[in-house]
Amino acid sequence: MPQLALSKQFFASGEYDELPPVARKNVRLAMEKFRILTHAELKADKGLNFKNPQGRRSRSIFTFKVDNFYRGVVLAPESGDSYLLLKVLPHDPAYDWANKQEAGVNRLTGAVEIWDAEGLERLTPDLEEQAAPTTPGQRLFAHVSDGDLTILGISAEVLRAARTVVDADALATLVPFLPEDQCEVLQYLAAGFGADEVWRDIVAHRPTRGADTDLDTAIRNTPTRVKLVSGLDELEEILSQPFVAWRTFLHPAQRKVAYKASYPGSHQVTGGPGTGKTVVAMHRVKHLLSYLRPGERILLTTFTNTLAAALRTGIGQLVDDPRLLDRLEISTVNAQASKVLTEANDGRAPRFLTDAQELDRWRRITTDRGLGWNAEFLQQEYRHVILAQRLDTLEEYLGASRTGRGSRLNAAQREQVWGTVTAFTEGLDEDGKETHLRGCDLAARGLEGAGPLFRHIVVDEAQDLHPAQWRFLRAAVAPKPDDLFIAGDPHQRIYDAKVSLKALGINVVGRSQRLRRNYRSTQQILTWSQPLLAGGKVEALADGGTESLAGYRSALQGPAPTAHAAADPNGEMDALVERVRDWIGSGIEPSSVAVAVRFGWVGRKAAVALADAGIETCGLREADDDTPGVRVGTMHSLKGLEFRCVAAVGVSDGAVPFPKAVTPAEVDELQHRTDLMAERCLLFVACTRARDHLYVSWHGAPSPFLAEAGIA
Repeated sequence: MPQLALSKQFFASGEYDELPPVARKNVRLAMEKFRILTHAELKADKGLNFKNPQGRRSRSIFTFKVDNFYRGVVLAPESGDSYLLLKVLPHDPAYDWANKQEAGVNRLTGAVEIWDAEGLERLTPDLEEQAAPTTPGQRLFAHVSDGDLTILGISAEVLRAARTVVDADALATLVPFLPEDQCEVLQYLAAGFGADEVWRDIVAHRPTRGADTDLDTAIRNTPTRVKLVSGLDELEEILSQPFVAWRTFLHPAQRKVAYKASYPGSHQVTGGPGTGKTVVAMHRVKHLLSYLRPGERILLTTFTNTLAAALRTGIGQLVDDPRLLDRLEISTVNAQASKVLTEANDGRAPRFLTDAQELDRWRRITTDRGLGWNAEFLQQEYRHVILAQRLDTLEEYLGASRTGRGSRLNAAQREQVWGTVTAFTEGLDEDGKETHLRGCDLAARGLEGAGPLFRHIVVDEAQDLHPAQWRFLRAAVAPKPDDLFIAGDPHQRIYDAKVSLKALGINVVGRSQRLRRNYRSTQQILTWSQPLLAGGKVEALADGGTESLAGYRSALQGPAPTAHAAADPNGEMDALVERVRDWIGSGIEPSSVAVAVRFGWVGRKAAVALADAGIETCGLREADDDTPGVRVGTMHSLKGLEFRCVAAVGVSDGAVPFPKAVTPAEVDELQHRTDLMAERCLLFVACTRARDHLYVSWHGAPSPFLAEAGIA
């Protein structure tokens, strides 16, 4: 029976998203014919005009008519009934692309490979000429033998080209023409990883079937780049969803983590932006749902309500049996804690303070008591020492470590701080108010006595959770196999949350995996964005140590990000309008465009400027998948989301970093450095939300982060 399949290539470039609606409809209609007709019947169907292009390199590559302007390119093996859709392009570009491609089977894994053979053949002699003045020992892969490259799955054609590569720039030139699996191997070797490391971390995760696999079988056995489609309903579902690739395809390393039968306890996954941590977390939920016993439930939790809503949508599309969703709860940690407190208080929900309201209370206390510390210092001391370590008495506080706090406090000063904290908490109790973090701690105490709520908890965006929130999660699930599955990235830590998971009863030592391959942003966006972190290492997700972005790579290529300096705010808004208009004019859906700002009032100004130009917008927090318009939101609200195009505006000196978000160095030098890194991470997060296009602008003087990175 014919089997329709969709290639990752088909989605990765975003070309399908840019097709006119009528062309998308005709793609669906054509694909239905591939599902019901035999190879001979397809050739006879005059409406499809299914044929080999003249000058093709592969006998298995065909083109077909979508409409009078577009043609599709499909891989149809000579034997078997698999049809793999590769591209939909205008008529002449479709033929041109199809003629350049070769199809084959990876000699090591038995996976199907599609590559630009014409480009590889044309480029290799040029690279050999460029490499001629150097000796083989001076070239990029001199440290890897031919035998090791072959063992890692490198073909003879790619091996010849690889031996000509002098440096990283030459490899970047070669990347667009290579088979994906082989490209990944070379990128990691070029990043300094040894052959043994690449085998262990990359190749060993792939299925190994061998070169004797036929092309039809290879298509069916390449789940990391091929999605088999069972029928028109599934096809419609896949094609109708934006950014579909993350739901459809998992890299072997991701699949191994997400679908491992069981972990003996908690497990942690880390990685840079776009490495698929959230994808892995959602697939882990799908796996765990299928093994639940009667009465058991799962919590999937994240940091913000916006992210929780996105997870809710994604899981709904990922899980096949909607009845399983009744046993899954998706919410923030704070919302779960509030629910526990409400139930413990006879249905009366706690009234939470905003961060600004909490800080106002600290200001009133410092003023009333004439203290020598400012409100920010006391708020941080309460959050990062007293709440973080759950210090309940003055004696405990006097003996507590204050590691990470730059200002020393003697015993008398600690007594004074403790009296201030007591006044703060007693004031909360008198007014019937609560802070979110204190609420998490109180809810955790309740669960420690009453017992856990869930069989499994999966945590996304773990890097920003406070110890009080972790304490709640620990109490909400019993310490058993597969209790906590934790995904996060310390490079995206935009709140100051230092955690020792081990001290909280969560042990991930020896049960941690780091993802290094970016699946969302182009290499150009990554290369542009990484200097914003000042090249420094960041504190690891938990329990000390550091992490860097070494080996962090993307196989996606695209245009370089652009930056714009405006003389004044109005000029910056005019430039934003032109940029967004250009993106939409090129066929990009407005809902795939986001405007990122540091402050809400800048976002409102941007929305007005776009609306005055006839461009529809919507607030990011109010939007769902069906809401039309360009998304506008703060950099904080973009966290965990992704868009084809991102415009980060207002990245000016005095805004990024925002002085009020940074503790003065004279108050606490360590906290000052921590706050600055959080501001760097915030800008880095905003920029790496972009898949294809990134635009950054400012008026007046640029952010010092941009200047230090050599961008402005």
